[in-house]
Amino acid sequence: MSMNEELSQLIHKDPWDKLRQFTQARIGLGRVGTSIPTDELLRFQLSHAQAIDAVHVPLDNKRLLADLSSKEVLNRCLPALLLHSEASDRLTYLQRPDLGRKLNQKSIDGLKVHCDSQPSPYDLVIVIADGLSSYAINHHAAPFLDALLALLQQDNKGSWNIAPLCIVHQGRVAVGDDVGEAINAREVLVLIGERPGLSSPDSLGLYLTWHPHRGTEDSLRNCISNVRPEGLSYQAAAHKCFYLLEESRQLKLTGVGLKDRSEDTVLEHKTTQTFSLTSKS
Repeated sequence: MSMNEELSQLIHKDPWDKLRQFTQARIGLGRVGTSIPTDELLRFQLSHAQAIDAVHVPLDNKRLLADLSSKEVLNRCLPALLLHSEASDRLTYLQRPDLGRKLNQKSIDGLKVHCDSQPSPYDLVIVIADGLSSYAINHHAAPFLDALLALLQQDNKGSWNIAPLCIVHQGRVAVGDDVGEAINAREVLVLIGERPGLSSPDSLGLYLTWHPHRGTEDSLRNCISNVRPEGLSYQAAAHKCFYLLEESRQLKLTGVGLKDRSEDTVLEHKTTQTFSLTSKS
């Protein structure tokens, strides 16, 4: 009997083991004595290290700019602007969430100068913020934008005047409000690295806000989360995002008043049925 076979006999299988094929959650790990198997312990330690790295590894500017350099919509390339929040470094960003929600004055001034040269407001500004996972931006921002910009390019309901892509270092979701306000955009789409989990260190989140301005409440945003090949695919996320963009432009709102019906397949009748609530005595 080989050593691997001997070791496998020491592991007590968990009844939930069969369910592991359906989820990345840590279930049905089994046990060896009073502990978990060594392989599972090592996988946990690796996932924990990857989650820590996702938070602390800086955003790769050179790689991101190279990935974004070919992005275009309506046959024009979208330039990329490098911006920064009021959180000067990573430690400040983690200890002072409020500073990550605000764009620093130098970035605001630069956006206003750019805005002054534009004859009309932008329909949309796309903000790319490192958030709590630089891995999410490095891995998924560019392929997601490929899928979304292709849909915007083909939109037959009207053209989109899109602002330059804005890359914000040490940024949180609300920093997009400052970007949208400074560059004079009707709405903002924020791509941001979500808080890493032990099975998803590189999850990308999308936040859409109509009429962005400093102080916007979170209830006025729409969110699409877990964008990555192991979660919500780029095409599916782009489909949902495009639907919300079209609806928000028509309704002039986002948040709790804007529902995601991108997957609806049932046609609703225009007629309504009235029910009588009068009681019989």
